[in-house]
Amino acid sequence: MKTYKLSPSALTLFEECPRCFWLHYNQGVRRPSGPFPSLPSGMDRILKQHFDKFMKRGELPPELQENKECEGMKLFDDVELLEIWRNNRKGIVFEDSKGNVLHGAVDNVLVKGKKLIVLDYKTRGFPLKEDTAEHYQKQLDIYCFLLRKNGYEVEDFGFLLFYVPKEVLETGEVIFDTELVKMKVDEKRAEKLWKKALKLLNSKCPEKDEECVWCKLVEAEVRGS
Repeated sequence: MKTYKLSPSALTLFEECPRCFWLHYNQGVRRPSGPFPSLPSGMDRILKQHFDKFMKRGELPPELQENKECEGMKLFDDVELLEIWRNNRKGIVFEDSKGNVLHGAVDNVLVKGKKLIVLDYKTRGFPLKEDTAEHYQKQLDIYCFLLRKNGYEVEDFGFLLFYVPKEVLETGEVIFDTELVKMKVDEKRAEKLWKKALKLLNSKCPEKDEECVWCKLVEAEVRGS
């Protein structure tokens, strides 16, 4: 039986369109992707550097120090392990008894007592809406599932830290507002989604989704070949 290596983005594709997901992992038919903006990845890099400076001092950065939700917490300080967990090609990894792999790369991890708490950075151009944080629920669920499967005690919540541009000073510096959102997590939900995706991959190709533009493009390409 074929084995698969999946990630949070793969499971997002599974939820968006099971057929595109099946074709991607079983026939190598990938959805076309446009250029990825460099600003978010640049922000991600400097935020990690920013947090690491405080981690080495044994402190929390101001964004977290000033929030009561973070009382009694510190930044995870195993530098070598954190470097692996942050690496998109490695990340936190779990392999099931059949050889299927689920992996995900975190931004950061907080510690409270013996328990770990996932911290994910998000950069937005506009203030948060009511449902903004909900779009990242699956990510947090998966990260917590992976940590538990690796033998760590994990809190039943995680954090999303949003950075939103506020103003540009006369000196050219950009000032960001920050908002920390606490989210309940459910690793069982993540495991259920992963197993459901694997079950689909080991079955026949699903029918096309009439609302999926990529399914229509693939079908047109097949007909024209």
